[in-house]
Amino acid sequence: MYIGDTGKRGLHHLIFEVLDNCVDEAMAGFADKIKVVFNKDNSVLISDNGRGIPIDMHQEYNKPAVEVIMEHLHSGGKFDNKSYKISGGLHGVGLSVVNALTEWLIVEIYRDNVYYKQKFSRGVKATDPEIQELKNNKKGTAITFYPDKEIFDIEDENNIFNFSTIAGRMRELAFLTPQAKFEIINEITEEEEEFYYEGGIKEFISFLNKEKKPLHNDVIFVSDDFTTKDNSKIFVDIAMQYNQGYQSNILTYANTINTIEGGTHLTGFKSALTRTINSYIEKNMEKKYKDHVLSGTDTREGLSAVISVKLPDPQFESQTKIKLGNPEIRQIVSQIITEKFFQFLEENPQTAKKIILKTINAKTAREAAQKARLLIRRKSELDSARMPGKLADCSSKNPEECELFIVEGDSAGGSAKQGRDRNYQAILPLRGKILNVEKARMDKILQNNEILAMIKAIGIGIQGVSDTNGTSETNGENGENEDDFNLNNLRYHKIIIFCDADSDGHHIKTLILTFFFRYMRPLIDEGHLYVAVPPLYQVKYKKSKHYVYSDNEKEKVSEELKKKYNLKKSDSIKVQRYKGLGEMNPDELYETTMNRDTRVLKKMYYEDYLDTDLIFSKLMGKEVLARKKYIIDHYDEVKLLDV
Repeated sequence: MYIGDTGKRGLHHLIFEVLDNCVDEAMAGFADKIKVVFNKDNSVLISDNGRGIPIDMHQEYNKPAVEVIMEHLHSGGKFDNKSYKISGGLHGVGLSVVNALTEWLIVEIYRDNVYYKQKFSRGVKATDPEIQELKNNKKGTAITFYPDKEIFDIEDENNIFNFSTIAGRMRELAFLTPQAKFEIINEITEEEEEFYYEGGIKEFISFLNKEKKPLHNDVIFVSDDFTTKDNSKIFVDIAMQYNQGYQSNILTYANTINTIEGGTHLTGFKSALTRTINSYIEKNMEKKYKDHVLSGTDTREGLSAVISVKLPDPQFESQTKIKLGNPEIRQIVSQIITEKFFQFLEENPQTAKKIILKTINAKTAREAAQKARLLIRRKSELDSARMPGKLADCSSKNPEECELFIVEGDSAGGSAKQGRDRNYQAILPLRGKILNVEKARMDKILQNNEILAMIKAIGIGIQGVSDTNGTSETNGENGENEDDFNLNNLRYHKIIIFCDADSDGHHIKTLILTFFFRYMRPLIDEGHLYVAVPPLYQVKYKKSKHYVYSDNEKEKVSEELKKKYNLKKSDSIKVQRYKGLGEMNPDELYETTMNRDTRVLKKMYYEDYLDTDLIFSKLMGKEVLARKKYIIDHYDEVKLLDV
């Protein structure tokens, strides 16, 4: 209920819950240093130099306040708004839940000239507190814990937490909390990073656009605060900048919590942005532009934005805090964009014109894309199967057991069609390299036959094609009818990319991954996307046949065959190098790469959205110099080079 799941996401959420408390101290003005350490025993330490958790006796429970906070739900300082006016907390259950889900937890507190240390285990205290008098005025809290292996699915006990996942979150927090310095240390691998951004979310935008070419040099920043009826304050900060790309990247936060599903702040921003740009065109642009009425998709093309709201009583859908629900925030964010963004456009007419021309070009491309999609729909209605002609579908209609292999080349596709299990395996061959969607607008994407075939076969639609004309954006959860994307219509629960093991195959695989990340990312988030790993070699002697996936494995198998058959030389051992899937006959293809019992699949996932977004922009985007620099910096890490 409180951490999402018992896998990696839930494990990392334990750290995030404690980090949230540290950030609350920083936002309240009491802490400016926050630190995370991965200890050598695989426990984790999270500390801050804030006021320290209260240690005085709790009147109701007749025990130290820290014990109440650690053992009882809804007892944290943020629950009654007395300790924190602004907080990322929802239920006030963070530390008590972390305590309940750990094998052991140690809390160390520096407060009121006292050092206080106590150990807990699985939700209850394990020892009485150790209390020592402090000679200095040190303040703060340090919490060290080891997750409960009986609850969490720990894949590698020697590497429980992922450094990049926690570092990525701390980098976000540093942008959102410019008054504090964040440090993370991994004592196991000796990795270390420090984050401090005095410019706050303006620097965040520069970070988001660093691998893109900005449309205008200045980062647009608007900020304001509002007083509610009960005299509490709501703060809104918004930073934004357009780039010359085609994807939008809008990140939303409530009290530094990343609301990955958006909410009322995102809805208010989107509707006001569209309305403001249309209003500016009507009032300030030349007559030839006034006939253009833009949709939300048009006004967000190439936009990087960060929306940060801070409010006293955030309403989230759950303790995992992924969607903001406060209804008053929509109007507040809408008002600040309507007033201050319009003011910026009027004060910066050259920048305004660049933005307007880009959005009008986006409108032209969107209309062309809609025509292409309507044509696809009409063709589908005339086609009884409603599927691409090259798709060899499976007989099962149960998506949970069905698999779709997206195969490089018609030759390999033919072998896969013959070798597959027709009950649950479908084959979709692709001809050549698909379009690089990182460099293309939607109208061009929907003209690519191979991409269209994937969209139709998978069945869930595509994100980023709007049917909305004008400013009426009132449908759907986020106030828009943005596209027809619906993961519930997924026809196959395993989408498997099936490419050659050479450089062309890797390139095609990357192009396909770029498309899925940009326009079907929920497939990745929900664990439906895989990459098949075909063997590099067949090593054979007499009736003994082995398929191997690396040069080291080839040498190892060859040596084992020499010992088994008392061979003095390896000459009689036949080694076949597979350069393409088309070289395998149907039986070999099924045995090595399609058979559920023997194949090797890699599930596609990403630990950090921001890092993944930047790497796709760098490797697949328009900026050649950034790509060249990356290749030069990382050339020595190449393990398999096909030349």
